[in-house]
Order: sequence, then structure tokens, then C-alpha cells
Amino acid sequence: MRYWLMKSEPDVFGIDHLAERPGQTEPWDGVRNYQARNMMRDQMQVGDQAFFYHSNTKPPGIVGIVEISRAGYPDHTAFDPEDPHFDPRSDPDKPRWFMVDVTLQRRLKRKITLDELKSRPELADMRLVQKGNRLSVMPVEEDEWQAILALENEHGE
Repeated sequence: MRYWLMKSEPDVFGIDHLAERPGQTEPWDGVRNYQARNMMRDQMQVGDQAFFYHSNTKPPGIVGIVEISRAGYPDHTAFDPEDPHFDPRSDPDKPRWFMVDVTLQRRLKRKITLDELKSRPELADMRLVQKGNRLSVMPVEEDEWQAILALENEHGE
């Protein structure tokens, strides 16, 4: 099993939206970065776990855990001219963009903020806290995953 972090803006698609979906499951669509696409297409597998991270909000942070419930498959939003994620260069016969399905496992007891993550020496090498890393999907090492879960029961900042 692998671990991931998946970012979404809470006003666009937040953990509350996922919780309201049938089966608390939804495609993670609209990713338009090749590196993130490659991870979803080639590496994410059913049963992998991911932190659900609220971005572009104050404060940003990890709010829940999702499970990958369907491995990578073509992102249909790329083919729909009415969809904001439409890509006229994406062809259904040779798809450019992929998505996975995620299922909510649980909300965290509290939001673990980006500032808190940055303050932890044991997370100094985590991709999320590196300068210039803006990927919406990124791997999380197992030791980082465990360290973050341990923070959940701390008081926080």
C-alpha cells in the first residue's frame, strides 16, 4: 500500500462535498498536471490511502483520509466542452488526463495545518512543505504518514 496527499479547494470540492456523495465516493477529476496525472494513472492502486488536504483557504491543512477505490482511468471531463476542465487536445481514443475514485474513510479529529506540518523536523523532507511544490497530488512516505497521524491527537497550534 502507498500513501498520498490530494489537495482540493474546499469551496470547489471539499471534504463536506465528498461526505455527501453516494457511498461517500467521487472521481478525483480535473487534474491538469502531467506529474500528478502520471501518479494517478501509473502508481495509485485500490486500497492506497491519501490525506485529503484543503488548499487555498486560511489556514490550509489536512482534514481527512480517503482511500483509492478505483485505480486510474480516463478523465471524462477533458472531453466535455461544457466542463471547466475541458482539454480540446485530449482524445477519448488516446486520453491525455486520468483520474481515480476516492472514498472517504474518516475526517480527522482536527485540521492539521500547513504551518504545523512545516514546524515539525520529522516532516522537513515531505514534499508538501518543500518550497515551490504546488502539485495537487503527491506521494507521502510511510514515516511521514505515521508522524502526521500522531499529530492528530496533539493540541495543535
